[in-house]
Amino acid sequence: MSWLRRLLRTPEGAAGLAILLVLLLAGLLAPVISPGDPLKIAGRALLAPFTDPGFPLGTDRLGRDVLAGLLYGARTSLAVGLVAAFAAMVLGLCVGMAAGFAGGLVDEALMRVVDAFQIVPGFLLALAFVSTIGVSTPVVVVAIALGTWADPARLTRAQVLAIREQDYIASARVIGMHPAEIAFREILPNALPPVLALSATIVAGAILTEAALSFLGLGNPNIATWGSMIAEGRSVLRSASHLSIIPGAALAVTVLGVHLFSEGLGKALGDDGVRAA
Repeated sequence: MSWLRRLLRTPEGAAGLAILLVLLLAGLLAPVISPGDPLKIAGRALLAPFTDPGFPLGTDRLGRDVLAGLLYGARTSLAVGLVAAFAAMVLGLCVGMAAGFAGGLVDEALMRVVDAFQIVPGFLLALAFVSTIGVSTPVVVVAIALGTWADPARLTRAQVLAIREQDYIASARVIGMHPAEIAFREILPNALPPVLALSATIVAGAILTEAALSFLGLGNPNIATWGSMIAEGRSVLRSASHLSIIPGAALAVTVLGVHLFSEGLGKALGDDGVRAA
């Protein structure tokens, strides 16, 4: 856990971790703070914030509790962001490891697939995928992962290509170690730190992509999301701008927290090149 201590010693890492912990607690305690369905009509429509103790952040134009939507939206954003980033990282690590370790035609073939995915902007790929397959949370997660796995794949390949030329890898081959054992015991642990630092950036991108899809009406309509709350507030932007400002601010704080955590994690893992790459 030495990396965690180094993370907490960096101002940006400590601040980012604090923001993410607060958001995580808010999402986990959402059923306790605001029990019931956050999408149900709970009171009079368009209550202003801090005017009714029962609705601290007011209500939207349908009478739904804004605080409940904000808390449950945190659960949705963090869950989708983390799961999509995890799927993208696993896929990227597998493809990058295979390409870098095998080399030759396997490397060429896999890198051309990576190039094909990198040509298309991730959001447009997710938009096309969700529009074609249909709207649901698993589809959104898969769509976001498909749009973000290419970067960790390319970074993993670059790390593997550098590490496999080291003397200790040659020594492992000489003593007869199995190629799979060399890949997973010798190369992967050393290639992982910069890829892990990149994962925080992928989480931030996944959260923004999920919010953008929900804003366009391509998110799951049966769950509360910050993107749908921002879209809902557009129709009353002049008279009740807080309906879009509050979830928008929550989204901005979340992305800021992930970015700060990413910066601190990069320093804690001793990686100097991820940000520049």
